[in-house]
Amino acid sequence: MEKALQRLAEQILSFDEASLAAMREKYRLRIEHFDGTKDWERAVVIYCIINAVSLKNTLFNENVLKRRKEKEGKPAMGHPRLKRVK
Repeated sequence: MEKALQRLAEQILSFDEASLAAMREKYRLRIEHFDGTKDWERAVVIYCIINAVSLKNTLFNENVLKRRKEKEGKPAMGHPRLKRVK
């Protein structure tokens, strides 16, 4: 099962986030109308996958920016560099 999930993750990571985001509203609307069918269940999973890709990209971009600022000697967002003054 783990290998199947890893293959699925690789496929999902190859999808374009903009294309996925364009479908987000369609699936959000679909899951709001619960009918208990397999189609509804698939819609929930698809909606969660779209949001997972978006979250992954947000986390990735935040961490890249944080590392870049640290390399430049600038404090990361939300973490001011404090100096001891006597």
